[in-house]
Amino acid sequence: MVYTSKSRRSFIKKTVASSAVFMAGGILPQFSAKSYGQIIGANKKIKASIMGVNSRGTALAKSFAHQDICDVLHICDVDNRAISNCQLALKDRQALEAKGFTDFRKSLESTDIDVLVIAAPDHWHAPASLLAMQAGKHVYVEKPCSHNPNEGEILVQAAEQYGKVVQMGNQRRSWPNVMEGIGALKNGVIGRVYFGKGWYSNNRPSIGIGKEVKVPDWLDWDLWQGPAPRKNFKDNLVHYNWHWLWHWGTGEALNNGTHMIDLLRWGMDVDYPTKVSSNGGRYRYQDDWETPDTQIINLDFEKGLTMSWEGRSCNGKSVEGSSVGVMFYGENGSMLIPGGNSYTIFDLQGKITKEVQDDKKVDPRNATNPAEHLDALHIRNMFDAIMNGSKLNADIDSGHKSTLLVQLGNIAQRVGRSLDIDSKNGHIIKDKEALKYWSRTYEKGWEMKL
Repeated sequence: MVYTSKSRRSFIKKTVASSAVFMAGGILPQFSAKSYGQIIGANKKIKASIMGVNSRGTALAKSFAHQDICDVLHICDVDNRAISNCQLALKDRQALEAKGFTDFRKSLESTDIDVLVIAAPDHWHAPASLLAMQAGKHVYVEKPCSHNPNEGEILVQAAEQYGKVVQMGNQRRSWPNVMEGIGALKNGVIGRVYFGKGWYSNNRPSIGIGKEVKVPDWLDWDLWQGPAPRKNFKDNLVHYNWHWLWHWGTGEALNNGTHMIDLLRWGMDVDYPTKVSSNGGRYRYQDDWETPDTQIINLDFEKGLTMSWEGRSCNGKSVEGSSVGVMFYGENGSMLIPGGNSYTIFDLQGKITKEVQDDKKVDPRNATNPAEHLDALHIRNMFDAIMNGSKLNADIDSGHKSTLLVQLGNIAQRVGRSLDIDSKNGHIIKDKEALKYWSRTYEKGWEMKL
C-alpha cells in the first residue's frame, strides 16, 4: 500500500479495529495457532518494530534483539540503505531476519508487533507514538518525547486513553548507581538541595550553507518530513544536521539537555517551574544552524529551588571532568553525577566523602550507542511493565515534564525574555508571542488528534 497524509484516518480505523482483536481474547478466525502464540503472554516473547535506524535506532535494534524475551520483527526507515545496514547488524543478535519497511505505518498494521521503538527525527517522535498507540502498540520513544509542549500533553492523554506502556529514553533512570545516588540525595545525604546545575559540551563542526539539490534515490523525502510542512531538500540536512533547524529539530537543549534536566528534576523532586529564562545564540559559525550553539537555561521553582543547564555545542571543554553531567548543591555538601553510571559526594569544603564508580566505560559523546550494557536495563524495565504491570522508570508523564522544561527554555530563547509559568501545569502565563511556540503547524492531514 502506498500511503499519503490523506490515508491517515483510514489507517487509524484499520489498526484500531485490529488491535481490538487482542482485547477480545481467544484464537479468533483470522489468527492461526502460530500467530496466537506470538501474542504477549502466550509465550512471553515481545515483538518489536524499530523506526529510524540510521544511527541510534540501529543501536536500539541491537539492544532489543539482544534480550532473550524479544525479537525484532520489523526495521523501518525512509532511507533504504539504513534498512539493509540494520538488518545486517542484527544477524549476530537473532536468528530471524527482520523485515524492512519504508513506511512504518505498514509495520503498525501487523498484529504480530507489540512495541514500536522510535528513533526517527524529533518532529516524528510524538506523531509516531500516537499512531502506534492508536494501532494498539506499546511505545519506546527516544528523547525528546515531543517537538513542542502541546504534543507532549497529547501523548500523556493518549497513554491513559489507550492504556499503553510508553517509556521515554531517559535511560539514566534505570542505571543502578545513578538510582542509588538519587536515592541518597532524597534521603538527605547533602541536606536540603536548593540548586542544581547540568551541562553538555562538544566540538561540533559547521554545517555549512545547504544547497537545494535533487532528492537522493535512496531517500523518501516526503515521508521523512511526514508531519512537518513541506520544504525543499538541501544537501546538508540528512541525517543529523536537522537537529539545529527549528522546523524539524529542537537544538542541543532537547538533544542532550533533556537527559540532564531530567536528572535534576528527579533529584530535586520538582515538576513545573514558576519562571524560565534563556540566554545564548549561534555564535561559533555563520551557517544554516538556527538553534543556539551556546545556551544557558535557568528555571526557578517554588520553595526556593533553582536549576540551570549550560550547553556548548562548539567548545568541548569539560565541566567537573566530564563533557556531560549534573551537580546538586545542598546545605551540607554537593553531589556530582557525570556522564556515566557513577556519583561522587563532596562536603562543603569540596572534599570527597563518597565515590561510587562503574567498571564499564560510558562515552556520552557517542551519539549512536553510549552505554548499551546499561540501556538494556531500561529496556527490561519496559518489558516488565508490559508483562507484569511493573512501574516504568521513565513513563510518558515523567518524560513529558522533563522535555517541557527545556522546551520552555527554548521558547524563552526565541522570544528573548523570561517566561512566567503556572507551577500547577507548566503552562505559559499571559504571553501571546510565547504561546505561539506551544504547538506547531502540521502538513495537512498529519495533525495529531486523539
